[in-house]
Amino acid sequence: MNNSSQSLPPGSTGLPIIGETIQFLLDPNFADKREKQYGCIYKTNILGRKTVFMTGAQANKFILSSHMDCFSWGGGWPNNFKELLGRSLFLQDGEEHQRNRKLLMPAFHGQALAGYAITMQQIISKYLKNWEIQKELTWFPELKQMTFEIASVLLLGSSPGDKIQILSQWFTELTNGLFAIFPIRKSWSKYGKALAARDKLLAYIEQEIEKRRSNPGDDALGLMLQTRDENGDRLTTEEIKVQALLLLFAGHETTTSMLTFLCLALEQHPEILNKARREQEQLGIESDLTLQNLKQMTYLEQILKEVERLYPPVGGGFRRVIKPFVFEGYYVPQDWIVSYRINSSHQDSNIFPNPQQFDPERFSSDRAEHKQTEYSLVGFGGGPRFCLGYAFAQMEMKIFASMLLRHYTWEILSDQDLTPDPIPTLHPRSGLKVKFTSSQVKN
Repeated sequence: MNNSSQSLPPGSTGLPIIGETIQFLLDPNFADKREKQYGCIYKTNILGRKTVFMTGAQANKFILSSHMDCFSWGGGWPNNFKELLGRSLFLQDGEEHQRNRKLLMPAFHGQALAGYAITMQQIISKYLKNWEIQKELTWFPELKQMTFEIASVLLLGSSPGDKIQILSQWFTELTNGLFAIFPIRKSWSKYGKALAARDKLLAYIEQEIEKRRSNPGDDALGLMLQTRDENGDRLTTEEIKVQALLLLFAGHETTTSMLTFLCLALEQHPEILNKARREQEQLGIESDLTLQNLKQMTYLEQILKEVERLYPPVGGGFRRVIKPFVFEGYYVPQDWIVSYRINSSHQDSNIFPNPQQFDPERFSSDRAEHKQTEYSLVGFGGGPRFCLGYAFAQMEMKIFASMLLRHYTWEILSDQDLTPDPIPTLHPRSGLKVKFTSSQVKN
C-alpha cells in the first residue's frame, strides 16, 4: 500500500524511547483523555511499541472481522503473556489457530456442555453453604476460587479438595505476572514468582495427561487427548499442556469478574434484583437445574449482558499489524500495534443511551440496542474468533445466579472502596465485602 497520500493518525509519541509509557501505566484515564482529544483513532508510543488505539463498533468490526487478515494476535500481546501462557490458542494465528480451535471445540458445546451442569451446581452449592456459615466475606477472591474449582474439575478432571486451593494460588501468582511492569526474573520478584507458578502448573497438567492416557474421560482434557484433526493427528503433549493452561486462565478469570459485578449491581438496584427473583420464582424450579431451565431465564440473560457492557472484564485487545491499512482516512503501517477499546465502545451513547446507567431493559427483545449496530457489544470478542468458552461461561453464570437469587440474600458492607480496578481483570478494589445470609423462603 502506498501511504504517500495518507497521513498517520493524530496523537503524540512522547519522549524518545519511552514514549508515553509512564503516563499509560500511571493514569487510568490515559486512553479516555486522548480519545476525547483526538477522536476514535490516535497514535502513541507505549511499552517500546508504536501503537494505535481504535474505538467504536466500526473499529471493532474492522479488527475482529472485516480486515482481520491485517492483524496478528500472537504478535500483539506483551511478551509477559507469551512467556507465561505459552503458544496457546490465544496467541495463535491462521491455520494453526483454526486447527487447534476445531480440536478444542467439542469440549465446549453440545453433549459435553450438558454434562457439566450437575457438577457446576454441586460445586456452587458447596461455596454458597460455606458463605452462609461465614456470614461476612470478601466476595471477589471467594468467587475466584469457586470458578477456578469449576474450571479445574470440568476442564482438567481434577478432584475437588485441598489441591484446588494450591492450584488456585499458583494461578493467582501466574496472573499477577501478566502485567508486571518490570519482568525481573528473580525468585523474589512478581514475575519470577509467576514463572515458577507456571512451571508448577504445567508439571501438574502433564501428570494429569499421563494419568488419563489409558482412560481419557469426557472432560475437556479427555476430549483433547482423543480428538483428531482431518489428517488423523492429535495434539501433542506440549500442545495439550499450553492449551489446558489457557483453558484454566480463560475459564475462570473473566467469569469471576462478571459474577462479582453482577452481585454488586443487583444489590445496588433493588428493583432489578426483585424482578430477577420473580423470574426465578415463576420458573418453579424444585430440583436440579436443566439446560431448558437456563434457556427460560431471559431477564437474567439481559442482566448478564448489561454486566458485560458496563463492566467488561477486559478493557481491550492488542494486535500487531502484519498488513498496513487505512481506517477513517488514516494510514497505519506494518509492525505497529493496534488496540481496540472494549470499555469505550460499550459507552457509546449513540448506541447505548444513558450509557452509565445499569439498565438490563436495553437488551430486551423490543429494544435490543446491541443488535442495531454490529460489534457494539464485544466483551467476549466477535467474528471468527469469538470466545470459544462463551456457552460454558454463560451456563456457569446463570446456574450461580439462579441458585443465589432463589436461596440467599446479601448486603454490601460500608467503608470499602468499590472503584473498579482493571488489572489483571476488572474487580472492585476492596474485593466486594458483603454480609451473606440464607433467604427465609426456599423453593
